[in-house]
Amino acid sequence: MVGPSKPRLGKVLGPGLITGASDDDPSGIATYAQAGAQFGFELSWTLVLTYPLMVVVQVISARIGRTTGRGIAGNLRKYYPNWLLQILVGLLFVANTLNIGADLGAMAEATRLLVPLPPAWLYIVAYSIVCTAGQVFFKHTRYVAILKWLTLALFAYFAVLFFVKVRWIAVLHGLVVPKFRFDRDFWLVVVAILGTTISPYLFFWQAAQEVEDTKEHPQREPLRDEPSQAASALARIQLDTVVGMGLSNLVALAILVTTAATLWAAGIHEVTTAAQAASALKPMAGSLAFAIFALGIVGTGLLAVPVLAGSAAYAIGEARGWSVGLSRPPLQAKAFYGAITVATILGALGNLLSISPLKALVWAAVINGIVAVPVMTLLMLMSGDARVMGRFCISKSWKVVGWTATAVMGAATVAFIIATVGSSS
Repeated sequence: MVGPSKPRLGKVLGPGLITGASDDDPSGIATYAQAGAQFGFELSWTLVLTYPLMVVVQVISARIGRTTGRGIAGNLRKYYPNWLLQILVGLLFVANTLNIGADLGAMAEATRLLVPLPPAWLYIVAYSIVCTAGQVFFKHTRYVAILKWLTLALFAYFAVLFFVKVRWIAVLHGLVVPKFRFDRDFWLVVVAILGTTISPYLFFWQAAQEVEDTKEHPQREPLRDEPSQAASALARIQLDTVVGMGLSNLVALAILVTTAATLWAAGIHEVTTAAQAASALKPMAGSLAFAIFALGIVGTGLLAVPVLAGSAAYAIGEARGWSVGLSRPPLQAKAFYGAITVATILGALGNLLSISPLKALVWAAVINGIVAVPVMTLLMLMSGDARVMGRFCISKSWKVVGWTATAVMGAATVAFIIATVGSSS
């Protein structure tokens, strides 16, 4: 007798995979490239540290969505003070908009390295339209499939490694033997990596996508209403997130190793944008590696910009009680799709008005740092609250790791703000 077939991995992977892939956006690429160029392989250990923290926080976010049938903002609206919700959501929208602008600018700059004739503003407008139109006009299931395919863009950074001579012993040493320096520049990059890998928009997006997936499958119900679905649902969430965050950190490591083996080794220690990293790579790794790296920036941007805009729209929409969801037709969720469009347009305008992408990234990182700690604190409180989670509160071991992640992020935020204020004074 043949037993029931196990679901294919491609069917299991979804919100966690897309969330992890979107974490390696052009802004993140610039951060990892700067870490490699400035400190060689020394900071590889940070990507080992962030991995379990990312997994726990993202699994908790996803469990909240799957268990309650509401996103993070929807649960905050029901159980916590409205003034706190509105402040956090407002800051999230500002941070996401700044990040969208920086990503669109990096995508345009990378494209001009390959096809320099059209002006940058034309690329920015084109990418803004593509990113917005996909969310508005494609069915949710089709659009999720497109986002899954876009995750393949991340493999560009593994491909680049084949063109680079790497001292793998030094990489391994950097992974397993943390090295610390007691200077501001070192800690600025460390906390920038933490802030790039653990960002509030990722929490809101993955929780919202679990809600969307439940709506898309008629047989699925929020776990509070249908506890019998819990075992398979929670196992899927954990596998999806472990794979998604693992891919995210492996890509980050590939970028750091590539720039350490080329730029740092050649004495080039300053990288301000992802496109600058691609350009600096050309004379050392060759034209093909340069082109692959640049195309990877565009591909990851096409994935990350919709996630940034979408997570902002989910947060604002749930906070204000709108009809939300990419599974809804535009006419049934006008304000939600309007928020997606406005966030993307404002990000594009930041570039067209000559706002420095580097300054936009710094401010986005500062705001994300301010938002991350209270949001993570609220996630931990919600995930252990029977009013919210019913019988599906997280275990003590998950609480320990989750609160550890919150404490690490809190310390990183304080250090980042102090370093940022110190560098601007």
